[in-house]
Amino acid sequence: MARCIMVQGTMSGAGKSLLVTALCRIFKEDGWRVAPFKSQNMALNSYITGDGLEMGRAQVSQAWAAGKEPDVRMNPILLKPSSDTGSQVIVNGKVWGLYPAREYFKMKRGLISEIMEAYNSLASENDIIVIEGAGSPAEINLKMDDIVNMGLAKLTNAPVLLVGDIDRGGVFAQLFGTVALLEEDERAKIVGMVINKFRGDPALLAPGPQMLTEKTGVPVLGVIPYVKVDIDDEDSLAPRLEQRGNSRPIDIAVIRLPRISNFTDFAPLENHPALGVRYVESPPQLGEPDMVILPGTKSTMGDLRWLRQSGLEAAIQRLAAGGTPILGICGGHQMLGERVSDPENIEGGGEMPGLGLLPCVTVFAPGKARARVQARVLAGPFAGAAIDGYEIHMGRTDTGGAAPFCRLENGCTEGAARGNVFGTYLHGLFDTGGLTQKLAGWLLERKGLSMENIRPETHREHQERQFDILADAVRGSLDMDAVYRAMEEFSHGSWSCTPVLRRWQG
Repeated sequence: MARCIMVQGTMSGAGKSLLVTALCRIFKEDGWRVAPFKSQNMALNSYITGDGLEMGRAQVSQAWAAGKEPDVRMNPILLKPSSDTGSQVIVNGKVWGLYPAREYFKMKRGLISEIMEAYNSLASENDIIVIEGAGSPAEINLKMDDIVNMGLAKLTNAPVLLVGDIDRGGVFAQLFGTVALLEEDERAKIVGMVINKFRGDPALLAPGPQMLTEKTGVPVLGVIPYVKVDIDDEDSLAPRLEQRGNSRPIDIAVIRLPRISNFTDFAPLENHPALGVRYVESPPQLGEPDMVILPGTKSTMGDLRWLRQSGLEAAIQRLAAGGTPILGICGGHQMLGERVSDPENIEGGGEMPGLGLLPCVTVFAPGKARARVQARVLAGPFAGAAIDGYEIHMGRTDTGGAAPFCRLENGCTEGAARGNVFGTYLHGLFDTGGLTQKLAGWLLERKGLSMENIRPETHREHQERQFDILADAVRGSLDMDAVYRAMEEFSHGSWSCTPVLRRWQG
């Protein structure tokens, strides 16, 4: 059976996902078979595996860092928020339904068997499992029936690294307060604390880490520097969504919808040396870009209403009429049509006019389309580009006789194109690089510029380089000998929790 290590944090955004990614890479480099695991993930960025199942995007990146293909067992429960009080619940890659938060909390203990079946199956095939927690283990209102933090650490007998974010300030209070709010058996699980996102000379922290160890009985095993790496983000806390400026030749504006999903689609564009991507929420921020992208969303009708009320709908229509290219992906594709209808109350019911930039009509219905897709683009300036992506959406769209955007490997056409407006359901459409290059060349040509001497990395090459940069930084600042020792001692039941308990028992 595999050994394991668990990464928990003092808050959301403390750096759990990146530390898990780094550990997956480090263990792979050290020759171990390693896999990531997160029992319950709440995120709108998701991915479709080769067998047509849906999982969180963070675990996808962690799998790639570990040299593995993404597997839904790495994320058996995915919650996709559909409102401020409810989520679509996905178990083992398939939709169970929409549940209010209160109802989900009543049912989640019953999901332990699903979680442990997935975990044990992964553990039987690997040497090490790197487990990621969620939020904070010290959320005392949520600790009952916990299945993702200390509750899971007990079920898997995992040693825990507790991560705090010094970049936000108050890291010593974060770490001390989290330990203080835990029960004795939970504190005994913590084998080390990690200070993350430090800028400057670690020597300037002294004597803080030593004092923290004295007060908690838990050693500080590392001070991780602030590392600028480009690895897929999990949710709307992503710093990339705050990007407003652009110094590159081409200016691409992505509409930051309230329930934006799968904005990882645009990472290959952000990495292209000719393309500047910024996220906008108002007409003044939109300005006069070279291209506008309407991204995916978990709430097409709600976000379409917001688009209208914010004034962005009229601004986009004006740009489209002036010849600015407009691309809609998934929910954005649905918004570009003539009408969106919800006769079966999938998104609250009713009917709304779309932006009217494509002759399409979308009708929501039960059942989610989930599939890996290979396609070749047919639309004008992008014709011939190969796509290896995935569909993940509710609803069917009648394209109203518009020219198709692409042709699937099964011979069917997909999406719609009319003049300078394009729509498709395909996520990951820029990952192979072909469409990115054709888009960049076309947009540069429209401005009288050239692609000469612009040779970007492929998206996969870029990812691999980022994984290596992150792993090198973590290996150089985290006591990996202590991590290996803790995993070994927990796996043999020889870990001693006496120092931790003695501190809290006085």
